[in-house]
Amino acid sequence: MDSETANAQDARVEELWATLDTRKQGKLDLAGLKKGLRKLDHPLKRADTLLSEVFKAVDTDGDGYIQYSEFSSFVKSTENELLSLFRMLDHDRDGKISKEEFKLSCRNHGIVVPNSKVDQLFLEVDANRDGVISFDEWRDFLVFIPVSAPNLQAVLSYFSATVKVNLEGDVLVNDDTIKSLGTTQKFLRSFFGSLFLVAGTRTPPPVSPDVMASGMAQPSTPLPTIPQPLPPHFPGLQSAPDALNLEELDEEVGDLKTLLMACVPNPGYFVAGGVAGIVSRTSTAPLDRLKVYLIAQTGVAQEAMSAAKSGNVLKAFANSWRPLATAMKELWKAGGMRSLYAGNGLNVIKIMPESAIKFGSYEAAKRTFAKVEGHNDPDSIHSLSKFVAGGIGGMVSQFAVYPIDTLKFRMQCETVSGGLHGNRLIIATAKKMWRSGGLVAYYRGLPMGVFGIFPYAALDLGTYEYLKHLLTTRKAKLLGCHEDDAKPGSFGTACIGAFSGAFGASAVYPLNLLRTRLQSQGTVLHPRTYTGILDVTRQTIKGEGIRGLYKGLTPNLLKVIPAVSITYVVYDKSKRLMGLP
Repeated sequence: MDSETANAQDARVEELWATLDTRKQGKLDLAGLKKGLRKLDHPLKRADTLLSEVFKAVDTDGDGYIQYSEFSSFVKSTENELLSLFRMLDHDRDGKISKEEFKLSCRNHGIVVPNSKVDQLFLEVDANRDGVISFDEWRDFLVFIPVSAPNLQAVLSYFSATVKVNLEGDVLVNDDTIKSLGTTQKFLRSFFGSLFLVAGTRTPPPVSPDVMASGMAQPSTPLPTIPQPLPPHFPGLQSAPDALNLEELDEEVGDLKTLLMACVPNPGYFVAGGVAGIVSRTSTAPLDRLKVYLIAQTGVAQEAMSAAKSGNVLKAFANSWRPLATAMKELWKAGGMRSLYAGNGLNVIKIMPESAIKFGSYEAAKRTFAKVEGHNDPDSIHSLSKFVAGGIGGMVSQFAVYPIDTLKFRMQCETVSGGLHGNRLIIATAKKMWRSGGLVAYYRGLPMGVFGIFPYAALDLGTYEYLKHLLTTRKAKLLGCHEDDAKPGSFGTACIGAFSGAFGASAVYPLNLLRTRLQSQGTVLHPRTYTGILDVTRQTIKGEGIRGLYKGLTPNLLKVIPAVSITYVVYDKSKRLMGLP
């Protein structure tokens, strides 16, 4: 810009004005400015609230129109300020800003920015994709920034509000949609009302004018965004239902669809969840097989029970491991290695969609809570919301794959020495289930299964997220970097997953045991039958005592701990390979 003459600058501004003034009226209203930005394909076209702020900044006389003189004065003044800021960021004075220079400037000004956001900013501003930002690219992107003296913090805020996408590339709900939600907002707030009473509404901490003026921000403080106005009052939406005409109703339905679409996560989360489920379940298939075998057995270890009653704790503990050895011998005798992996093929068919749906639904639920709480950041939702989101993800996935789950349990309980194996066993078991109760047989124990999975998934995913955030926050403070760049590695992720999985599995194990017995009733290994949840609970406690509700817990934990650890590690790695946060 140093070499650009005044005449050249005037010609460039006039050309920009001609592009924006699509109606050729010599003036621009807000709608006309937005239409011109669409023609220019400027990202400001997607940020309606920010666009209003820009319009007010340019329309200095406040008559509701932008004249060319106002536009020219605004652009030239802004370009001069942007040039000063550009020179400050260009440390080596080569006329270009590299990522390293930008990050160094952020650190010098006390601004903590994740590397992913810097990469996204360069991807948006660097028009010729040469890896650096020239002044022309810098100027063209920021020419409409509505700040008289833009600093680095203001640039980042402008970028966040202008691009209107999160780090996953998911487009956020348009401001026009937010303004016209009406009934949609009422529906969401009444549906999640009980949650709001506990969680409240989280809002980002305010940034003081002094901080904005200096471009300083405290480490780990979220970057401020352009404030979003509260949805205005629409009298028509408060009147009786018959006062709503069809056009308004169609708009409401369309708004609800838009909101729901905005809550759908990147498909990569489903893929990562499916891959993680396949790897973890196959790795721990023998332990799962052992757990089901022990659950199906209704007898008690007499020696262990006698030792426990006599007060000999050590002997009782030693004898409690004998059923594991006996079960392993019986399973090996029934078919060797094939017996230990009985049902794994069906397990993989089941776990792939189950894990994909669980993680995908969990991410969708987090986005829904983030939008309802008003900040659109899934990672910043209330802790209670994270637990509830985990429970919702578990319930949705459990309901989707429940018939396959039931078939798997029953097939494993039909695997005996000299019996059917492989596909023949699957087909025979499926036919037997259909003859015994039709479609209902595939959904035995469904209420307990669906509602029982809620606390497990909530505790598992919620505890994992909580501990991960705790570890990340501490690591970020120690390293002095942004939290996005301080996430735990594979070993840390595995440890967190092991604890959260063991905690959740132990807490709800009795529900899992009762559900499994309902699903496997009438099989070779579990010939007993039940009339329902209360009956299976009564028979289990009567025949085996309270201890019977925890039968198979040890092999279950031996399976859960590595399985959940592997799941989270593979899920995390898969997300990173696909560029997801």
